[in-house]
Amino acid sequence: MEKLSDVFTSKHKRCDDLFSDIEVQVKDRDWDRAVETFSEFCAEMEQHFHLEEDALFPALEQRAQQSSGPTRVMRLEHQDMRQLLKDLRDALSARNADRFLGLSETLLIMMQQHNYKEENVLYRMADYVLADDRPEILDRVRSGQ
Repeated sequence: MEKLSDVFTSKHKRCDDLFSDIEVQVKDRDWDRAVETFSEFCAEMEQHFHLEEDALFPALEQRAQQSSGPTRVMRLEHQDMRQLLKDLRDALSARNADRFLGLSETLLIMMQQHNYKEENVLYRMADYVLADDRPEILDRVRSGQ
């Protein structure tokens, strides 16, 4: 049986791999590939945020009968990461490798901490609390809605 935690964790891995590629491309000053990979990375991140914010989090909040707590913290962290992505895009557009790599270090730490909380707390809770809703949520994740 496929678990929500496995599906969402695999999405984290995909984003992490793309992000690692971007850092190498920027270090190598391979600007065209970096721009292309960064665009793909941002699209993956935004889709992941969307699936959490519009499918997973509301389902958890409904079951817990609250909209504060872990999901609120995750949404706030998503906002912070979105801002960093804008700043990274600006640095990439300016072909400022030093600025990009400095910001990327900040984003990497933020993503690692965020993913740890999601993978070790929130997703495990979702596996348990949303067992009955799992097929519906997985369908939304697969379709990207």
